[in-house]
Amino acid sequence: MPGTELFGAEERKEVNDVLDTGILFRYGHDAQRNGHWKAKEFEDEVKKITGAKYAHAMSSGSTAVATALAASGIGAGDEVIVPPFTFIATIEAVLFVGALPVFAEVDETLCLSAEGIEKAISPKTKAVCLVHMCGGMADMDPIMAVIKKHNLVLVEDAGQAFAASYKGTSTGLFGTAGSYSFDFFKIATAGEGGVMVTNSEAVYKIADCYSDHGHNHEGNNRGMEQHPVLGFNYRIGELNAAVGLAQTRKVPHIREINRKYKGILTEILSKTDGISFARLADPSGDSATFLNLLLPDTEAAKRTVAAMNEAGIGGFNYWYTNMYHFINQWDHLKNMKTASPLTVEVVGAPQDYQHLSLPKSQEVIGRLISFGIRCTWTEEEVKALANKISDCVKKALATAHA
Repeated sequence: MPGTELFGAEERKEVNDVLDTGILFRYGHDAQRNGHWKAKEFEDEVKKITGAKYAHAMSSGSTAVATALAASGIGAGDEVIVPPFTFIATIEAVLFVGALPVFAEVDETLCLSAEGIEKAISPKTKAVCLVHMCGGMADMDPIMAVIKKHNLVLVEDAGQAFAASYKGTSTGLFGTAGSYSFDFFKIATAGEGGVMVTNSEAVYKIADCYSDHGHNHEGNNRGMEQHPVLGFNYRIGELNAAVGLAQTRKVPHIREINRKYKGILTEILSKTDGISFARLADPSGDSATFLNLLLPDTEAAKRTVAAMNEAGIGGFNYWYTNMYHFINQWDHLKNMKTASPLTVEVVGAPQDYQHLSLPKSQEVIGRLISFGIRCTWTEEEVKALANKISDCVKKALATAHA
């Protein structure tokens, strides 16, 4: 959790600005707020880092990706290609705007591949919801070629990839709209929060209204504002935005330290037989929030996980068995355990979610072990961790050959 590692006086100052005025709401009350507009300032900081023309802060990364989909025109009955490896919020967002998820293969980038997208396209495909996973980025040149070839809408969930980029363009800015998460576990946190970005003024204006019950935020009387579209309450509050503002200002420093420590870990571990790494489509654009190891096969990864647990090594994720990030454990989706009927249940799913064939995804995620990078480590701690990981891998592979 790099953001919260550096939580301190800067965050307290921004929060106290809000508490001193008592204006917790992001809109209006101009005279009382003493010039403090934390949500707007938060959005400006996100624009500085990403280069986005427009940014809109919301209550979560989940609502940000849902708004990105809706503002891009994705809704009831639209087939949307999605990855089987993502936080479940991506799939929930597609379902709850009324669209129909179609699962496609990921590759060693840990993201949807151009080949996977191409194979999943049908005459009913409307969009791709691309997720940039584990601090890295998808291989965008071939993916954009497929998007343009089939005239698809691209929406990006860059919840885990804020401050990452591909050939100079920030994740989230290749498609119609993108989103970032600022929850407790990201490179910067607002406690709870998210930001939608876009370079389209039209998409931004829809998102601005959609995320606040349709308000167009024009004039000085909120109760008399126009409502161009129906919307819902996805607003962020000023307290969360204040934390997000202070945290976002620290991201360039955090990213610099992350990259240094990830480089040390990679250099040491690359000398251990059996360890390879997830592919970065553009290494120079890595946010370096995760070190993503690939073991020779799923069984080797499982034995390595067991060895690391036995050795008391923490701070890693084995996504293959994670309840919320990989499709194998999404029984509530496969069995459509819903609180109330969704569009996909009424019109029918485009795939049999209980019997999906995604062999490449199973192979890659089965081999994957991810370590969160901490910017507060010392170099000695980084080197010690690398040696411990190496020992555990050697033990796991030796067990296989015993």
